Amino acid sequence: MKPRLTFITLGVVDVSAARAFYERLGFKASSASRPSIAFFDVGGTFLSLYSREALANETRATGVGHGFSGVTLAHNVDTEAEVEAVIREAVAAGATLVKRAEKTYWGGYSGYFADPDGHNWEVAHNPFLEKDAEGRFVLPPSQP
Repeated sequence: MKPRLTFITLGVVDVSAARAFYERLGFKASSASRPSIAFFDVGGTFLSLYSREALANETRATGVGHGFSGVTLAHNVDTEAEVEAVIREAVAAGATLVKRAEKTYWGGYSGYFADPDGHNWEVAHNPFLEKDAEGRFVLPPSQP
């Protein structure tokens, strides 16, 4: 696995309120943001705010208490085959398979593994993301 951290997703109680908080701190929301999710470019890595309950459901966790912290880390790759390969590599290195890779409701392909401390990583192929000249995934620019 080529080390990279693409998205940091925070599970929040109220996406709108959380987005407003981060915007007050100077974060600029991407035009890819929606009422149900907010995206911010934080220098080549992205912060996303998503309903804690929805995020727990996506990872098949309970959402409260032990087992789910409200945070997932994402490792984006170029193809569905790479999603499968990275998950296999992580499991071989000692990770626990949390959710087998599958087609997603948003049009991509992803699965989840947990590192030995239980931190959830999503491995995803997002066919809607583009890359910059250095090969980093990029979000659409902020709206004025």
